[in-house]
Amino acid sequence: MARAGLTPERPTRAGAELADEAGFDQVTVSALVGRFDIKVASLYSHVTSSQNLRTRIALVALEELADRVAAALAGRAGEDALVAFADARCDYAREHPGRYDAARLGLDPETAAASAGVRHARMTRAILRGYDLSEPDQTHAVRMLGSVFHGSVSLETAGGFSHTGVDSQASWLWILDCLDALLRNRSTP
Repeated sequence: MARAGLTPERPTRAGAELADEAGFDQVTVSALVGRFDIKVASLYSHVTSSQNLRTRIALVALEELADRVAAALAGRAGEDALVAFADARCDYAREHPGRYDAARLGLDPETAAASAGVRHARMTRAILRGYDLSEPDQTHAVRMLGSVFHGSVSLETAGGFSHTGVDSQASWLWILDCLDALLRNRSTP
């Protein structure tokens, strides 16, 4: 029997908070039990397994990130859209490191197709349409942007940019300017 006041959404939200605090790899049903003052068996009436919990957190993170990116992109095009897109993604990763990791969880094809991951792909491709890239260059560009954004935020949050006097924000703006120039120069003639 489900505990009064405990809905399926509450463990997912609590798991997302735990992911941000302790790391996504630390999220398990057992780790979550202490947040509700209940027995593990009671939580299993709402969450079928740790993998189920992790998948739910991934879906929440994808939705949150898609909403944030969509709001940042509204009314923007070209380099302005690229910068807004990159900043929204990286700001989310800094603010919610566990959820950001969750958003990269491999999902089964059916779950992925029903997730906000589809919105992410559409928004990325919409930005790239402004650069007039044809296939396969557009796919290469999607992969490049994801790699650069993820690599940059991962290095920054791990302290990898703290060893020089050059401001990491200045480097970030330089990187985005270079990406814009590269994409403009790769456009289809």
